[in-house]
Amino acid sequence: MDKSMLADLDSLPEADKQRMSVMIDQLQIRDSLRMYNSLVERCFNDCVDTFKHKSLQKQEETCVRRCAEKFLKHSMRVGMRLRSLSWAEVTGIKIGQVRPSCVDIVEPAR
Repeated sequence: MDKSMLADLDSLPEADKQRMSVMIDQLQIRDSLRMYNSLVERCFNDCVDTFKHKSLQKQEETCVRRCAEKFLKHSMRVGMRLRSLSWAEVTGIKIGQVRPSCVDIVEPAR
């Protein structure tokens, strides 16, 4: 989102700002549910091999736990990267000056 878009949002009437806020909240909920469903489907398909027992076997449980941890760490990493790119775009900083792991500015070498 660039500076002009932020200015456009600020100039909206209060009722429109409320509607935008509700829409953003709904999109965030939808995306969270999609991520959760994707996590469950992926880890289940990768880790559960048989239905001989009514509960997960120890190795299946360990696999699901590791799979979920990896998935969530990856999602957090992608989110951090997208935020840093978005922040760099809004502030006009060149991408090479932004560390991929956060939004801190790295001083260029002299």
